[in-house]
Amino acid sequence: MKITALVENTTNKPNVGAEHGLSLLIESDNKVLLFDTGASDLFAKNALALEEDLSRVDFAVLSHGHHDHGGGLSTFFSLNTKAPLYVRKEAFGPYYSQRSDGQFRYIGLEQSLLGSNRLIFTSAFTPITEGFSLFSKVEGKQFVPMGNQSLYKQEEQTFLLDSFTHEQYLVVEEKGKTVLVSGCSHRGVVNILRSFQTRYGRNPDLVIGGFYLYDHSSGEREDANTLNSIADILLESGAQYVTCHCTGEENYLFLKNLMGEHISYLHGGDVLQEVHA
Repeated sequence: MKITALVENTTNKPNVGAEHGLSLLIESDNKVLLFDTGASDLFAKNALALEEDLSRVDFAVLSHGHHDHGGGLSTFFSLNTKAPLYVRKEAFGPYYSQRSDGQFRYIGLEQSLLGSNRLIFTSAFTPITEGFSLFSKVEGKQFVPMGNQSLYKQEEQTFLLDSFTHEQYLVVEEKGKTVLVSGCSHRGVVNILRSFQTRYGRNPDLVIGGFYLYDHSSGEREDANTLNSIADILLESGAQYVTCHCTGEENYLFLKNLMGEHISYLHGGDVLQEVHA
């Protein structure tokens, strides 16, 4: 298995750009999957710099309906004419972020994409192909990110707190090992992990993605007690964690101090080669 970070908030390569967003290229058992497309066409420019051909992608997955994960979808569809996009239908809802001045800013997807014949709408559990599957509808409520309190869905003229029914998670299985991939973990990384445990009857070997441990609108972090509790639960799982994006670098360093070699950071342009967890 090979996982390449096409876009992340940071980069450690001079020829790879960074933006507030996430896009991962995942290769396993001769299949290529694109997980999210970042906020713009930067993921495609970075793919070119990394000598990755996006036309060979077999499947695409959108983790949830925010522009920093789906802003590059139109670009992807123009570069790849065959790969279907697996997405929750709810991802095309009108989503907003409330800023510190009280104003609401649209952070949803390009609505015209809803008419594309490339979309495959997913359910609570959706197999993609052998070794790749998706699940959603995480019900747990422990350590739900406090940053969710500034994220809304518009219904008619009313703004309601987002319930994140549009979020889904990728599971990749290869050679007896399992990788769980989450875009932002808005439902809470602990709840997502436990939902995986219930569905699959075991823990994943590796968890990759953003953990949404700060409020992007205000910059406020989760408190130390919450981070300590989350770290304890993640360590109990025995999995390895590779985090990025909405976790926040300061929060990552806090978790790193607690979790040591069990957690690392994925920068834009980084490649996890021969991932066996």
